[in-house]
Amino acid sequence: MNLDGKRILVTGAAGGIGLATAHVLAEAGARLAIVDLNEEKITTAASEFQSGKATPIVADVSSSTSIEAMFKKAEEALSGLDGIFNNAGIMPPEDRDISETEEDTWDRVISVNLKSVYLCCRFGIPILLKAGGGAIVNNASIVALMGSFPSQIAYTASKGGVLAMTRELGVGYARRGIRVNAVLPGVTKTSMSAQIVSNKLDQNDLRRLQHIPAGRYATPEEIGHTVAFLLSDAASYITAQGWSVDGGLTGAYLCPDFPVEGS
Repeated sequence: MNLDGKRILVTGAAGGIGLATAHVLAEAGARLAIVDLNEEKITTAASEFQSGKATPIVADVSSSTSIEAMFKKAEEALSGLDGIFNNAGIMPPEDRDISETEEDTWDRVISVNLKSVYLCCRFGIPILLKAGGGAIVNNASIVALMGSFPSQIAYTASKGGVLAMTRELGVGYARRGIRVNAVLPGVTKTSMSAQIVSNKLDQNDLRRLQHIPAGRYATPEEIGHTVAFLLSDAASYITAQGWSVDGGLTGAYLCPDFPVEGS
């Protein structure tokens, strides 16, 4: 994937999918502004890159004031922007069934997962337009397409909103040179998913894996490669779409028994 000369901002980049994607983008030639709320973690993350490849920025993605300042810093550091990966998100354990999820948990998840995408697009799109166009990838989830149990009602609602907003923005800005797509990861091995997947196969894992044709969870880098493609010129005719990266989960009705006998 060739991203030479591309200037890309990545939110939620101190770890997980965000950091893995940032490395994929940098390896493809991009210069980055990497963003997180935790100053220590984002500074440490930036030290993993070659000098000048990644500028760390501290920002609260749920705050319009913070987001506006974030884009000013990114634009100054990179002399403009060509792409944005809106990745920041949370999945707190107190987000459960609708009967158990308190209003403050709902508000916090919606603010970080959905409002942040709105704010980043609102303040980021004018900068992309100044550069003559560009690409945005929003991190949604397969739960934007299908129900899940046990429930995480606020997370699911937020990701459905991200996908719907992606389609609307993709349609509205296509003729102005901006492509907007979403990546929809399946279960991915990150610290955020640790509450639902284990480091060793247990009954809970086997139950989940039974429904994934690939028979395993995604790695953060696999999500990152899809993001890199969607941000690249190779995806120039793709917009207003949601790309599932889920090992076939959303395409499956029944799967072979897992583990497959003899494997």
